[in-house]
Amino acid sequence: MSGQAGKLRIAVVFGGRSAEHSISCVSAGAVLAGLDPDRYDVVPVGIARDGRWVLAEPAQRLAIADGELPEVTGGTAVSLVGDPGGRGLAVLEPAAGVASALTEVDVVFPVLHGAYGEDGTIQGLLEMSGIPYVGSGVFASAASMDKEFTKKLLAAAGLPQGVHVVLRDASGAVSADPGVLDDADRERLGLPVFVKPCRAGSSIGITKVTDWAQFPEAVATAASVDPKVIVEAAVPGREVECGVLARPDGPPQASLPAEIRLRPGTEWYDFAAKYLDDAVDFDVPADLTPEQTRLVQETARKAFLALDCRGLARVDFFLGTGPDGADRLVVNEVNTMPGFTPISMYPRMWAATGVDFAALVDRLVEVALAARPAAEATLDGTRA
Repeated sequence: MSGQAGKLRIAVVFGGRSAEHSISCVSAGAVLAGLDPDRYDVVPVGIARDGRWVLAEPAQRLAIADGELPEVTGGTAVSLVGDPGGRGLAVLEPAAGVASALTEVDVVFPVLHGAYGEDGTIQGLLEMSGIPYVGSGVFASAASMDKEFTKKLLAAAGLPQGVHVVLRDASGAVSADPGVLDDADRERLGLPVFVKPCRAGSSIGITKVTDWAQFPEAVATAASVDPKVIVEAAVPGREVECGVLARPDGPPQASLPAEIRLRPGTEWYDFAAKYLDDAVDFDVPADLTPEQTRLVQETARKAFLALDCRGLARVDFFLGTGPDGADRLVVNEVNTMPGFTPISMYPRMWAATGVDFAALVDRLVEVALAARPAAEATLDGTRA
């Protein structure tokens, strides 16, 4: 162990270059508060919106206050050491006198949402650096971040998907008329549809379209976040989520499911409803029959394994009724680094299942360290 007095030194990395920068900060605030100071030597590392890595200031605000979103600002400049022999962070301002505290890191907790964090990019950097980290690896992170390929892999595993069409760019490359779906696609999708950036989260850039005249503007909004856009048919049913948590040995576990219920006047679960407005109710656990609970948990585990996830994931569903009257469960999305904010469903579902926040974080670190051989190939190609 590289920390003081035998403690594990854990670098909590947050912020980042994506549109979900502020939500990452809020998640990190909860993680930092939940780490046991008697067990962990914690190094808070913020990534500014322009990509600079800094040792975050102790007074850094990591919460939403009066509707104002937090962000990474100043701090001592640091950089991840690419050489596996370095095993940690290098201080770019040696005069700050903190180099000895940052020489080595035992594990990284990348509490990053969206591009440049949840999409396999930082996971690849950490693999190159030989440092164990919390969460899924490069492939699962990248595949789960891209809604198109999430759906393809889940469909290959036999898991049900909603009707959708992928547009490669803002002009709608799959359509004969730029920016407008053809008649066959419109008929297949129906209305309403949700137009989304293919590789983004927190409902950023999403538009609910109830009239095809709104469609070109909706595509432009989504394409301002990601040049690849996905158009999804609305799926009737209850919005249900389930957390999956890996174990150092043995199959992954699924939490009790939770349900999101929109209050009257709230059309859908957009960014404001998620983080700013008092617009939803959360049932944790969800009011489901034992059979429905088992169906959700089993499907969540299957989705986790189908995408080769590691550590943790939150699987989002629509639970409705099929033509035969039986329960119909449709997978909506898989999040490999779900929110850890005070209102986030992932830690709340596990708390309802009997795993409190501190124990949850401990488990994630334990699983990351158990995966150490995968991250520590020696230079001659053998495993450490």
